[in-house]
Amino acid sequence: MPNDYKADWGVVVEEAKHMNGLLGEVMKAYGGLHKAVMVDGALDKKTKELIALGIGIGRMCEGCVMSHTRGALKAGATKEQIAEAVAVAVMMSGGPGTVYGAKAIAAAEQFGQS
Repeated sequence: MPNDYKADWGVVVEEAKHMNGLLGEVMKAYGGLHKAVMVDGALDKKTKELIALGIGIGRMCEGCVMSHTRGALKAGATKEQIAEAVAVAVMMSGGPGTVYGAKAIAAAEQFGQS
């Protein structure tokens, strides 16, 4: 049975809230970095989210995959664009990319539902 990425995302959010309580200044600084990087510039936010998704797949970071799949969808990426980003990540990371890439596609299908 596939993961329930909507439920898994809820866990990630709750864990981040807990960590924020312990490391408030660090998390505030990281949040500021994230916000500063993800604004439209020479690259639009959607492209940046797709790049971050590919890196998350390559780094085998399930939370990153969920976060940047959601971010890419919210920025207007289609499931087909996410699938192509997954293909690039697989090319660059080999076998592990196929495992985490499949997670990204499943997450996109789940997060893409209202």
